[in-house]
Amino acid sequence: MTEPTTTPMTEPTTTSMTEPTPPPGPRPTEFVLVRHGETVWHAENRYAGRADVALTERGLRQAEELADWARGRGIDAVVHSPLSRARLTAAPAARVLATTPREDPRLYEIDFGQGEGLNLPEMAERFPERHAAFLRDPVTHHLPGGEDPRAAAARARACLEELHREFPGGRVLVVAHNALFRVLLCELLGIEMSAYRRVFPVLDNGTLTEVRLGSYGAALLRFNAEPVPAQPSGPRPAGP
Repeated sequence: MTEPTTTPMTEPTTTSMTEPTPPPGPRPTEFVLVRHGETVWHAENRYAGRADVALTERGLRQAEELADWARGRGIDAVVHSPLSRARLTAAPAARVLATTPREDPRLYEIDFGQGEGLNLPEMAERFPERHAAFLRDPVTHHLPGGEDPRAAAARARACLEELHREFPGGRVLVVAHNALFRVLLCELLGIEMSAYRRVFPVLDNGTLTEVRLGSYGAALLRFNAEPVPAQPSGPRPAGP
């Protein structure tokens, strides 16, 4: 009889846990998206697309409030739509940051075609069938003669992606428009664009929406927030 062969026991192999490798590409960029200040069409809720509508006194104050907020926020660049309501909202912030604001035509508001200058009841009266279809699906059935919101979102996204490559790890203030920002958020976050009016029903004038954009995609940090300054603005008290 021979002794049975035994196999020596070995210690189990352990695999050390490692941190996941970050995706390649530039560091994420934070974008502060700001809807322009209140305009003279605001009270009647008229659709202002490519029309160059003036700011109200309140809209000009909202621009100054944005400038107060922007101090000390690490903003690397200020970019705005060519329309005057966006340019004038961005100007005070650029001034206090001592930077030259940049204009980008990819940030124009969506062209509303035959809906330009009208409110929803007026649209229902002028083109009732197209108005009803717009309310059901504002992307597939966008306003007659207007821009496809998918094309608008694509151009705005291209603008942000270019800025992301230019300012990796930076922070960029972007002043533009209501509908454009809402379809852009859907585009960035993978939300069905036809639901933009339901998912993002309100984007107030002068408010902040922050998005982080990186190689992994986009993250929404806050939405429709008031620009509360980090410290009170105004003259410093006199010394003793």
